[in-house]
Amino acid sequence: MSTTGWVILGVVVVIVLWAISVYNSLVAMRQRANQAFADVDVQLKQRHDLIPNLVETVKGYAAHERGTLEAVVQARNAAIAAPGVEQKVAAENMLSGALRQLFALAESYPDLKANTNFLQLQSELADIENKLAAARRFFNNAVQEYNTGIEQFPAALFAGMFGFHPRTFFDLGDARPQLEQAPSVKF
Repeated sequence: MSTTGWVILGVVVVIVLWAISVYNSLVAMRQRANQAFADVDVQLKQRHDLIPNLVETVKGYAAHERGTLEAVVQARNAAIAAPGVEQKVAAENMLSGALRQLFALAESYPDLKANTNFLQLQSELADIENKLAAARRFFNNAVQEYNTGIEQFPAALFAGMFGFHPRTFFDLGDARPQLEQAPSVKF
């Protein structure tokens, strides 16, 4: 084999090794995004598991507020059944709104606000919401890294060909200003 043949073979080997390296880094970023979404999903499951207890506690004090309680249950069921990220985000935003209505309803019932079980459930839900916010941040960071990776040159040349497509952020949408507002504490 001539020197030119060896040079061409060397260049081809380097290009193949480089392509394998880029592909593997894209796979690693996709897996980080998948794992981050699984973390969000765990927090959402804990939230969903807590809601029936919260609704039952409120039912005892505010049975005639059936519409609000049914809205919370329906929003929870929709959130559990949501198949993809976009649908899950929309359903979780609906659930957050329904929970805000539930806690606003609790303001009208001093006995409920003083109930130990309700206070404990409210505290657990606040803890889960904090963990969920951290998991969302981690997920969105992983998605940002992944999306950037597939759009950067040279990976952009073949990312789509290998099935790497942009992911959607877990965005709070229109509910963001309400969720970012610090809760007020009244004595």
